[in-house]
Amino acid sequence: MKRKKSSDVAIIAIFFAIMLVIHFLSSLVFNLWPVPIRPTIVHIPVIIASIIYGPRIGATLGGLMGLLSLIVNTTVLMPSSYLFSPFVENGNLASLVIAFLPRILIGIFPYYIAKWIHGKFGLALAGAVGSATNTIFVLLGIYIFFGSFYGNDFKNVLAVILSANSLVELIISVILTVAIVPVLKRR
Repeated sequence: MKRKKSSDVAIIAIFFAIMLVIHFLSSLVFNLWPVPIRPTIVHIPVIIASIIYGPRIGATLGGLMGLLSLIVNTTVLMPSSYLFSPFVENGNLASLVIAFLPRILIGIFPYYIAKWIHGKFGLALAGAVGSATNTIFVLLGIYIFFGSFYGNDFKNVLAVILSANSLVELIISVILTVAIVPVLKRR
């Protein structure tokens, strides 16, 4: 039991380190990017770990992704920071729900999709579902908790930007999940 626990901690630490590197590199690249589309790719290690190591490790990494989102949105103020941090102006406890719940679910849903549907199609679907989970639950949370904050104009702009992001995120998630999971499962 103790050996399994230390192995899980090591797996979580390695995947979280990968998530941090992806976060910092993508932040650097997308800050130089001249278009408003800024896909989030930090969720890909969560999807992959979920499929390979199970929903418990996946959910833990998803929770760490939510914590990363909370910390970034608390320390680096952007117009949307209040959506993910209760510690900034206009943020509240609903911000924590938006920051954590979708990310934790990213670590759960792909595991079951890949478990029930085998092969490359199952992996592609698991990658797509993991990416869509983040998008759908974040947008749903924003709509439910903050939809009336700026009125319909804010909702429309947010929907356009996030829908463009979500398509790019979904494609990247599917490609990397199908490419990486079989390699890691062989080890």
